[in-house]
Amino acid sequence: MGFEAENISFRYGKHQILDRISFQLENGQILALLGSNGIGKTTLLKVVSGILRPYEGKSRMDGRELLEMSYSEKAKVVAYVPQNTNSTFPIRVIDAVLMGRKPFVKFALTKRDEELAFSILERLELSSHAFQYINELSGGERQRVFIARALCQEPSLLLLDEPTSSMDLKNQLRTMEMVKRLAKENNLTVMVSIHDINLAAMYCDRFLLLRQKQIYAIGSAEEILTEENIHQIYDVRTKIEVVDDCRHMILRKPEKEVRGK
Repeated sequence: MGFEAENISFRYGKHQILDRISFQLENGQILALLGSNGIGKTTLLKVVSGILRPYEGKSRMDGRELLEMSYSEKAKVVAYVPQNTNSTFPIRVIDAVLMGRKPFVKFALTKRDEELAFSILERLELSSHAFQYINELSGGERQRVFIARALCQEPSLLLLDEPTSSMDLKNQLRTMEMVKRLAKENNLTVMVSIHDINLAAMYCDRFLLLRQKQIYAIGSAEEILTEENIHQIYDVRTKIEVVDDCRHMILRKPEKEVRGK
C-alpha cells in the first residue's frame, strides 16, 4: 500500500512552514525531497517521523495511521536518520546499531538481534568498524552507522535527512546505491531530503519539489527535473542532459556574468 500524506500542515508559532501537503509513495520507492534551504524538507520528515506533530492532516503507512501510534509502535514502522550526527557519545559501533532493536526487546537482546545487526553492518561495509568507538569515525562513516541503526529497526518507512552531506563522492555513490538496493530487496519505502539533484536523479524514483510552503510539483525525473522547474525552485540557470539514461543538471553562469564577458 505504501505511504500517504493527507493535507499535512505545520507551523512554528505563527510561522507556517507546510501548508496542505498531500502525496503518495508506493512500497519500494525512493522519494527525493527537493527545495531551497529553509523551505520545510526537514520539517516534513520530522512530522512524518512523529518528532513534530502537525496541527492539521494525517499520514499513513500501509493504511495505518502514524499519528495515532504510540512511540514504541511507530518505532517499529518508521526510522528517521537526522542530518547532524556529530554529537555522539563514545559508544561502540555495534552497540549503536543494536539500539535500533530497542522497540523489540522485552528483556534482553537475542541472538537474532545480534545476527541482524552484524548482517546490516556487513551490507553497509562497516564490519571492520564494529568494535570501534563511533566518535573515532569520520563524518561519512558515522552517517552510515546511523543508517545501519535505522535499518536495524526493520522499518517499513525510512526517512533520511541529507544522508550524504558528510561524504566524499565515492561514499555518496556507495551509500545511495546501498539504499536503493535495500529499498528494492526489502520493499522499503524511503524519503530522502537531498540537495544534490544529480545524485537524486541517479537513485530516486520520484521527486517532490517544495516551494512557498506547498508542493510545487511531484512525479518522475522526466516530469520534474526540467530546466524551468529548477529555475522556479532555486532561481538558477541550468541545462539538463541525459547521460547513461539518467538526467543530469549542468549549472550555468548567471546571465549578468555572461553578458559581462
